[in-house]
Amino acid sequence: MTEILNLTDTTLSKSFFWFNEAPTHHFDDGLHLRTQGNTDFWQRTHYGFRRDDGHCLFTRATGDFQFSCRAVFAPESQYDQCGLMVRSDENHWIKQSTEYENPTISRLGSVVTNLGYSDWATQDVSSAIGERWYRMTREDNDFTLEWSADGVQWDQMRITHLHDAQDTISVGLYACSPKGEGFNCSFHNFRLTPVAD
Repeated sequence: MTEILNLTDTTLSKSFFWFNEAPTHHFDDGLHLRTQGNTDFWQRTHYGFRRDDGHCLFTRATGDFQFSCRAVFAPESQYDQCGLMVRSDENHWIKQSTEYENPTISRLGSVVTNLGYSDWATQDVSSAIGERWYRMTREDNDFTLEWSADGVQWDQMRITHLHDAQDTISVGLYACSPKGEGFNCSFHNFRLTPVAD
Protein backbone atom coordinates (compact mmCIF):
# COMPACT_ATOMS: atom_id res chain seq x y z
CA MET A 1 0.00 0.00 0.00
CA THR A 2 2.93 2.39 -0.25
CA GLU A 3 1.81 5.59 -2.00
CA ILE A 4 4.18 8.42 -2.84
CA LEU A 5 2.39 11.29 -4.56
CA ASN A 6 4.65 12.47 -7.35
CA LEU A 7 4.00 16.17 -7.01
CA THR A 8 6.09 17.04 -10.07
CA ASP A 9 3.56 15.42 -12.43
CA THR A 10 1.06 17.69 -14.17
CA THR A 11 -1.77 15.16 -13.82
CA LEU A 12 -2.95 13.17 -10.82
CA SER A 13 -2.38 9.47 -10.37
CA LYS A 14 -5.67 7.59 -10.70
CA SER A 15 -5.43 6.59 -7.03
CA PHE A 16 -5.91 10.22 -5.95
CA PHE A 17 -9.14 12.22 -6.11
CA TRP A 18 -10.47 15.62 -5.11
CA PHE A 19 -13.13 16.34 -2.50
CA ASN A 20 -14.24 19.95 -3.15
CA GLU A 21 -11.51 20.61 -5.72
CA ALA A 22 -9.54 23.80 -5.18
CA PRO A 23 -10.51 26.24 -7.95
CA THR A 24 -6.88 27.27 -8.50
CA HIS A 25 -4.14 24.64 -8.29
CA HIS A 26 -1.18 23.23 -10.18
CA PHE A 27 1.69 20.76 -9.76
CA ASP A 28 5.27 22.04 -9.86
CA ASP A 29 7.64 20.40 -7.37
CA GLY A 30 4.61 20.18 -5.10
CA LEU A 31 0.86 20.68 -5.14
CA HIS A 32 0.27 24.44 -5.12
CA LEU A 33 -3.21 25.79 -4.51
CA ARG A 34 -5.19 28.83 -3.53
CA THR A 35 -8.18 28.15 -1.34
CA GLN A 36 -11.68 29.34 -2.05
CA GLY A 37 -12.80 31.90 0.52
CA ASN A 38 -15.42 31.07 3.15
CA THR A 39 -14.58 27.34 3.27
CA ASP A 40 -14.19 25.19 6.37
CA PHE A 41 -14.51 21.81 8.07
CA TRP A 42 -16.47 21.87 11.34
CA GLN A 43 -19.50 20.15 12.88
CA ARG A 44 -21.82 21.73 15.46
CA THR A 45 -19.77 22.02 18.68
CA HIS A 46 -19.75 25.44 20.40
CA TYR A 47 -20.36 27.46 17.21
CA GLY A 48 -23.46 25.54 16.14
CA PHE A 49 -22.76 25.63 12.41
CA ARG A 50 -21.92 22.76 10.08
CA ARG A 51 -19.32 23.24 7.35
CA ASP A 52 -17.92 20.59 5.02
CA ASP A 53 -16.68 22.53 2.01
CA GLY A 54 -12.89 22.85 2.39
CA HIS A 55 -10.55 21.36 -0.23
CA CYS A 56 -9.06 17.86 0.06
CA LEU A 57 -6.85 15.76 -2.18
CA PHE A 58 -7.39 12.18 -1.06
CA THR A 59 -6.32 8.64 -1.71
CA ARG A 60 -7.71 5.50 -0.05
CA ALA A 61 -5.89 3.50 2.63
CA THR A 62 -6.79 0.13 4.14
CA GLY A 63 -5.82 -1.28 7.51
CA ASP A 64 -3.11 0.29 9.68
CA PHE A 65 -1.00 2.96 7.99
CA GLN A 66 1.12 6.07 8.43
CA PHE A 67 1.09 9.12 6.18
CA SER A 68 2.97 12.39 6.26
CA CYS A 69 3.54 15.55 4.28
CA ARG A 70 5.30 18.91 4.41
CA ALA A 71 3.03 21.96 4.17
CA VAL A 72 4.19 25.45 3.20
CA PHE A 73 1.73 28.27 3.83
CA ALA A 74 1.27 32.04 3.59
CA PRO A 75 -1.97 32.79 5.46
CA GLU A 76 -3.81 36.04 4.88
CA SER A 77 -6.84 35.89 7.20
CA GLN A 78 -7.81 34.46 10.57
CA TYR A 79 -8.18 30.65 10.59
CA ASP A 80 -6.48 30.09 7.20
CA GLN A 81 -5.16 26.51 7.48
CA CYS A 82 -3.68 23.56 5.59
CA GLY A 83 -2.48 20.12 6.64
CA LEU A 84 -3.56 16.47 6.77
CA MET A 85 -6.99 14.87 6.97
CA VAL A 86 -8.38 11.37 7.43
CA ARG A 87 -12.08 11.02 6.66
CA SER A 88 -14.80 8.39 6.88
CA ASP A 89 -17.74 10.74 6.21
CA GLU A 90 -18.89 14.25 7.14
CA ASN A 91 -19.55 13.13 10.73
CA HIS A 92 -16.28 11.23 11.30
CA TRP A 93 -12.92 12.80 10.40
CA ILE A 94 -9.65 14.17 11.78
CA LYS A 95 -7.60 17.13 10.58
CA GLN A 96 -4.27 18.56 11.77
CA SER A 97 -2.72 21.85 10.74
CA THR A 98 -1.56 25.27 11.84
CA GLU A 99 -4.42 27.78 11.92
CA TYR A 100 -3.48 31.43 11.51
CA GLU A 101 -4.77 33.75 14.23
CA ASN A 102 -2.93 37.06 13.79
CA PRO A 103 0.55 38.31 12.76
CA THR A 104 1.96 37.18 16.12
CA ILE A 105 0.18 33.95 17.14
CA SER A 106 -1.13 30.89 15.27
CA ARG A 107 -2.58 27.61 16.59
CA LEU A 108 -0.83 24.32 15.98
CA GLY A 109 -3.75 22.00 16.44
CA SER A 110 -6.13 19.28 15.46
CA VAL A 111 -9.85 18.69 15.16
CA VAL A 112 -11.45 15.30 15.76
CA THR A 113 -15.07 14.93 14.67
CA ASN A 114 -17.02 11.99 16.07
CA LEU A 115 -20.74 11.33 15.74
CA GLY A 116 -21.19 14.71 14.08
CA TYR A 117 -19.47 16.83 16.78
CA SER A 118 -16.04 18.47 16.41
CA ASP A 119 -13.47 19.27 19.08
CA TRP A 120 -10.44 21.55 18.77
CA ALA A 121 -7.11 21.01 20.57
CA THR A 122 -4.40 23.66 20.12
CA GLN A 123 -1.13 25.12 21.30
CA ASP A 124 0.14 28.59 20.48
CA VAL A 125 3.00 28.91 17.99
CA SER A 126 4.64 31.81 16.22
CA SER A 127 2.98 33.12 13.06
CA ALA A 128 6.47 33.66 11.65
CA ILE A 129 6.56 29.92 10.91
CA GLY A 130 5.45 29.22 7.35
CA GLU A 131 6.38 25.55 6.96
CA ARG A 132 5.62 22.43 8.98
CA TRP A 133 5.60 18.63 8.60
CA TYR A 134 2.57 16.62 9.76
CA ARG A 135 2.12 12.88 10.32
CA MET A 136 -0.80 10.61 11.21
CA THR A 137 -0.55 6.94 12.19
CA ARG A 138 -3.55 4.61 12.34
CA GLU A 139 -3.70 1.51 14.57
CA ASP A 140 -7.18 -0.01 14.46
CA ASN A 141 -9.45 3.01 15.03
CA ASP A 142 -6.88 4.92 17.08
CA PHE A 143 -4.78 7.68 15.53
CA THR A 144 -1.52 9.30 16.65
CA LEU A 145 -0.94 12.84 15.34
CA GLU A 146 2.55 14.36 15.22
CA TRP A 147 4.32 17.41 13.85
CA SER A 148 7.91 18.18 12.91
CA ALA A 149 10.02 21.17 11.91
CA ASP A 150 12.30 19.10 9.68
CA GLY A 151 10.63 15.75 8.93
CA VAL A 152 13.15 13.93 11.14
CA GLN A 153 12.39 14.79 14.78
CA TRP A 154 8.69 14.32 15.55
CA ASP A 155 6.63 15.63 18.49
CA GLN A 156 3.28 14.20 19.51
CA MET A 157 0.18 16.39 19.23
CA ARG A 158 -2.43 13.92 20.47
CA ILE A 159 -3.71 10.34 20.44
CA THR A 160 -7.38 9.98 19.61
CA HIS A 161 -10.11 7.55 18.57
CA LEU A 162 -12.29 7.81 15.48
CA HIS A 163 -15.74 6.25 15.82
CA ASP A 164 -17.14 4.45 12.80
CA ALA A 165 -13.80 4.50 10.98
CA GLN A 166 -14.15 2.01 8.16
CA ASP A 167 -11.30 -0.35 7.27
CA THR A 168 -10.74 1.54 4.01
CA ILE A 169 -10.73 5.28 4.59
CA SER A 170 -9.84 8.51 2.75
CA VAL A 171 -6.49 10.08 3.69
CA GLY A 172 -4.69 13.09 2.28
CA LEU A 173 -4.17 16.84 2.20
CA TYR A 174 -6.60 19.62 3.04
CA ALA A 175 -6.84 23.42 3.08
CA CYS A 176 -9.55 25.96 3.79
CA SER A 177 -10.23 29.63 4.58
CA PRO A 178 -13.13 29.96 7.03
CA LYS A 179 -13.20 33.78 7.18
CA GLY A 180 -11.02 35.22 4.42
CA GLU A 181 -11.00 35.30 0.64
CA GLY A 182 -8.40 32.55 0.28
CA PHE A 183 -4.65 32.02 0.67
CA ASN A 184 -1.75 30.28 -1.07
CA CYS A 185 -0.23 27.04 0.21
CA SER A 186 1.67 24.04 -1.12
CA PHE A 187 2.26 20.41 -0.18
CA HIS A 188 5.43 18.37 -0.66
CA ASN A 189 6.88 14.93 0.22
CA PHE A 190 3.55 13.12 0.62
CA ARG A 191 4.12 9.54 1.71
CA LEU A 192 1.67 6.78 2.77
CA THR A 193 2.95 3.44 4.04
CA PRO A 194 1.49 0.44 5.92
CA VAL A 195 2.25 0.00 9.63
CA ALA A 196 4.06 -3.30 10.24
CA ASP A 197 2.42 -5.78 12.63
